[in-house]
Amino acid sequence: MDTSAGGAVKDFMHRYLEVVSQDTTTAAAAMRMSARRIGCLLVEPGDPERGPTGIMTEADLVRSVLAEGLDPMVTLVNRVMVSPILTIAGERSMLDASQLMETNHVRHLCVEEAGEIVGIVSVRDLVRSFVDAERGPVCDLEKVYRPLSVLMATTLATIQSDASLRAAAQLMREKRIGSLLTIEAGEIVGIVTERDLVWKGLAGNRDSDSTHVSAVMSSPLLRIDVNRTIRDASKAMAEQGIRHLAVTENGKIIGVLSVRDLVKMVSIRDRPRFLAKT
Repeated sequence: MDTSAGGAVKDFMHRYLEVVSQDTTTAAAAMRMSARRIGCLLVEPGDPERGPTGIMTEADLVRSVLAEGLDPMVTLVNRVMVSPILTIAGERSMLDASQLMETNHVRHLCVEEAGEIVGIVSVRDLVRSFVDAERGPVCDLEKVYRPLSVLMATTLATIQSDASLRAAAQLMREKRIGSLLTIEAGEIVGIVTERDLVWKGLAGNRDSDSTHVSAVMSSPLLRIDVNRTIRDASKAMAEQGIRHLAVTENGKIIGVLSVRDLVKMVSIRDRPRFLAKT
């Protein structure tokens, strides 16, 4: 395995594929995601012999259903899915996968072998491969003083806890982000993510206009000190099954770190290699 490139895609992909028909309602799709604890579904046409032709993610549900105020009980998957599917060969490196994700602003790639989709690789899989690598971009970043301060987002996107789910979805879409810190009485009390909106909101059949963010947000907010390592952050996210951490200094929140922030930085540092290959 080429650890400098984070390993091969086929070594980190998930071979079990969750597939729904294109005429499935988005409410049913959200319930499937919540039940299976996954962030995307492949979509097949009426003829299953053709194989999946689209993909639908939590971000698609938040931006195209919740933010638009559509009724998930009647809105079908084929209205919000992305097609054609973005694929990568299993023999390609995880660094190549990170470049494709970053360039196309996606968190999942379908893995293709002999013209068929055989697996999915996600942004979290990328982080796992980079952190596990014995050398490469993450190891280089660990040599930087306080690497979490380099990776984190320092502009804190917030929303009042009594705002509606639809308002949260619209703000996430506007800022093209996957989470918002929640505020009560001027204090940060938690975080609401795309996953919360889908798993607890859509899947829970909650009305997006009358349900408050406080009903689905995660609280207390999980934190990590700015002086900890990238591996510490990755381990904390993996153990808690989350994609965001609040970064603190002397007990004060100074930024938010997401798995996508790590992948973005790795992609930037790796871009000269990737461009030299293409």
